[in-house]
Amino acid sequence: MSGKIHLIRWLLAALGTWLLIGWETGTLSAQLADLVIRGGKVITLDETQPEAEAIAIRGNRILAVGSSQAVAPLVGSGTKVIELEPGQTVIPGLIEGHGHYLGLGQSLMMLNLAKARTWEEIVTQVEVAARVTPPGQWIIGRGWHQSKWDTPPESAVGGYPTAEALSRVAPNHPVLLTHASGHMSIANDYALRLGEVTPETIAPEGGEILKLADGRPTGVLRERAQELVTRALVRDQAKQSAEQRAADFARAIELAGKECLRYGITSFQDAGSSVETIRELRRYAAAGKLPVRLWAMVRDDLELIRQQAANLKMVGYGEQFLTVAAVKLSIDGALGPHGAWLLAPYADLPGSVGLNTIPLETVQAAAEFCATRGFQLCVHAIGDRANRETLDIFEATLQKYPSRTPRRWRIEHAQHLHPDDIPRFGSLGIIAAMQGVHCTSDAIFVPQRLGQLRAEQGAYVWRSLLDSGAVVTNGTDAPVEELNPFPSLYASVTRQLPNGLRFFPKQVMTREEALRSYTIDSAYAAFEEHEKGSLVAGKLADLAVLDRNLLTCAAEEISGTRVLYTLLGGKVVYTGETEPR
Repeated sequence: MSGKIHLIRWLLAALGTWLLIGWETGTLSAQLADLVIRGGKVITLDETQPEAEAIAIRGNRILAVGSSQAVAPLVGSGTKVIELEPGQTVIPGLIEGHGHYLGLGQSLMMLNLAKARTWEEIVTQVEVAARVTPPGQWIIGRGWHQSKWDTPPESAVGGYPTAEALSRVAPNHPVLLTHASGHMSIANDYALRLGEVTPETIAPEGGEILKLADGRPTGVLRERAQELVTRALVRDQAKQSAEQRAADFARAIELAGKECLRYGITSFQDAGSSVETIRELRRYAAAGKLPVRLWAMVRDDLELIRQQAANLKMVGYGEQFLTVAAVKLSIDGALGPHGAWLLAPYADLPGSVGLNTIPLETVQAAAEFCATRGFQLCVHAIGDRANRETLDIFEATLQKYPSRTPRRWRIEHAQHLHPDDIPRFGSLGIIAAMQGVHCTSDAIFVPQRLGQLRAEQGAYVWRSLLDSGAVVTNGTDAPVEELNPFPSLYASVTRQLPNGLRFFPKQVMTREEALRSYTIDSAYAAFEEHEKGSLVAGKLADLAVLDRNLLTCAAEEISGTRVLYTLLGGKVVYTGETEPR
């Protein structure tokens, strides 16, 4: 078998050489490259030619990949040449496999709470914002996480802060601060009044209002209970002029795009946008105003999606800048705020198994819709109960509606699995759309939430999933985590925490598996592997040039990788020199 593979590779190489000879002799002279990058290492993620020395681009497509000598005939008088230094490396443009594109842009327009080491620091940020914000206007922030503070807040309920201090420093402003996970928020008294949250308020199904012993709300709203206050926020935002709303939308698009390109990310898989947002994204794509390629999941009322299905679905719209062919649901919450739906109670909260945030009947109805209308189904599932219920629905629906080709349905996160369910991903062809950096970010509290045995057997089990035959993709869930892909790649191959400890290291990926999870495997998970994810002649010329080789550099150097150039459709859209990190 290995002999046949070598023969095939030789034939392909011979064909490439013949084509290049044709260019050199003038029979294909019209195919001279617009741009050639050479002098470093090219990691192609193409099994027939894993490495090369140079890459040639014409228009928005890759023209050729090969040795510097072989690509030389493609250089003409009008060809721009980028000469790399030894060690510098070309890789396919990275694909953020699960993030929130507008949320990322919007997070850069509000208070950043992620780096705060104490609750008091966050209160201070709100106090400063209140001094410069007109009374009555909202103060919004995101990124706090109680498990990552140096010390717990003085007054806490269930380990979470109360909003008393926020109400004291910003009595004339509604304040809403979203947890890093996005699955919990804390609101001050002003915001609670706008949301009509009182001691008598009953949380919506799939949500929880944390309360003091006397029944008063603490300000913490878990899962769907957040909607009580966010509805008030949306009502106030609706009072803005159309021009202001359009300007805010445009600014979010722009900021998110810049953040992607500086990290070598050329495609972004958006994990849930409303029907209205999809319409706006389509308008931007038609006008050529999307900074990166988006593959978006629709997340909205299922009946509305059903009614709008024909208008929503699009593949490669706007010169390959927008694809919408998937539906997103969330069946549970996140582990940090005790919202992940578990088979057995939390080790540190024995009275709770988390929250099921959407009726199983709704998930089943979405599965029927996707199976009959040709949409992918993507379900957020973090806890082992949530993953099992999702797999059960997927399996029953796929059996009821068999397909000649894999449907590539996805479980978003798939963080905590029962050992019995791990092989089901591979056997059913279910994509595990995971985030490497979540492992090392959450590891400080995972054993506390699950207990040591459950954590070891089922938490972030990349190796076990890959060995089962499953496709595992990667990302950051930005803005839940910083968009920077290199800490996520480092986590994927080391599972090492900042304190030097390694979180169940038997579950690591290899370097190549990790890079595949951010490129060709993420492309596969979106039915886009024929257009992107590897450096092959004919594919879109989306690529990144790095200052080091991710496959051979010391592991501890991966996180510090710098992007020197990002190319999108053959155009240099970012250089490290013009925008230092």
